Amino acid sequence: MRTALVYTSARFVLFLVALVLLYFAGARGLLLAALALLVSGIASFVLLSRQRDVMAGSLATRLRGVRNRAGEYRARLNEGTRAEDRD
Repeated sequence: MRTALVYTSARFVLFLVALVLLYFAGARGLLLAALALLVSGIASFVLLSRQRDVMAGSLATRLRGVRNRAGEYRARLNEGTRAEDRD
């Protein structure tokens, strides 16, 4: 969870930096927002690749744990169903 927060915060900071720089460059209104999104997206793709990989690994590990618990729950449910069917 912490890795996702760090990555999201870094993307937001990149967006704000791009917004400010483009504002001083003369962009205004919808053009400013669109260019800031484009520039910050490209910059985050290049600059935040390591953080993105760390976040993806953390998320995959967490999802593996959820899948394991779901499998255990499903097995217990099936066992209970079989026990009911025998009765």
